Amino acid sequence: MTSGPAPEWAVRALSDVYDPCCREKGISVVDMGLLRSVAVHDGHARVELLLTSGWCPFAARVLTDVEEAIGAQPGIDSCEVEIVWDETWTPDRMSASATRALRFLPDPVAVGDRDAYLSRLTRGAQP
Repeated sequence: MTSGPAPEWAVRALSDVYDPCCREKGISVVDMGLLRSVAVHDGHARVELLLTSGWCPFAARVLTDVEEAIGAQPGIDSCEVEIVWDETWTPDRMSASATRALRFLPDPVAVGDRDAYLSRLTRGAQP
């Protein structure tokens, strides 16, 4: 069994599996960048996932949801999902849509006239 990037069918299957911490924002494990690889050999799928934190309280739920989604695909007889501990998840793994959905601060901007900028902000205008 060789491991590699996830095939398109697996990406589609996991696009409806949500990171529990981001479910209300509609961010899947794929968009969150948690999927590392999917390999299939003789009907057995092996999925590697990263976690955003080693302390993720929902890891068991994510593993179960991923196993069920992949296991339901045609040609898959069994599935195992493993957490990758030797690679750290970083925000640059997120899709553009996930990054936008989780953006808490506006993009930085250059401010030519500090006083005018602050005045607009205090009046409720956008910079």
